[in-house]
Amino acid sequence: MKMITLWCVLLFGSSSLPPKDNYVVEIIRYKIPADQQKNFEAAYTEGGKSLKASPYCLHYEVIHGIEEPEKYIVRIHWTSKEDHEKLFRQSAAFRSFFKEVRPFFDNIEEMKHYDQTSISWSK
Repeated sequence: MKMITLWCVLLFGSSSLPPKDNYVVEIIRYKIPADQQKNFEAAYTEGGKSLKASPYCLHYEVIHGIEEPEKYIVRIHWTSKEDHEKLFRQSAAFRSFFKEVRPFFDNIEEMKHYDQTSISWSK
């Protein structure tokens, strides 16, 4: 939680996330077999460099299931859905990113954009 707070302070000047109209969240749900999990995490570690370099990506994280260890969720904050789909996907950063994660494309169970709501709490 301290990392998220620090990220928010550095990026937005406060310890809270930006107003909901300042970004959208892309959620990607994967099902990754145990024998591919190290490769998957390595792909996102390398592909994450391209996300960090993009002016349209504000934040990303990869979380791993405990009860269902084959499940992963990738959460990416984009400046807007349009910036993600029209600008990022036409960029060199996207080509580098997709080159890394493409082997896992068929493992995607869901890939959607979501708006933040005002319902939130953190300690």
